[in-house]
Amino acid sequence: MILTRIIGALEESPAMGAQAQALARLGFLEWVFAAPGPVTTDTAREALASQAAQGAQSAAARAFVDFLNAAALPCPTPMRRGRARWLN
Repeated sequence: MILTRIIGALEESPAMGAQAQALARLGFLEWVFAAPGPVTTDTAREALASQAAQGAQSAAARAFVDFLNAAALPCPTPMRRGRARWLN
């Protein structure tokens, strides 16, 4: 599975701070674009449930899991502002 390979590569990285964030972002994008279908919040939740994501240790791997957590959140519904406008 690509998720396991990406997290495995991130685990080998000694990167910290901004460099770890950048590597995690690249890994996340690779995961998204390599997915066989659309990536949804459910897809991200399934990835978070994987053993590889649960055992993330390095800074880069933990940052990748943070991206997965953000992707697993539902999109906020738009809030209507102002009153309804009637079209004639």
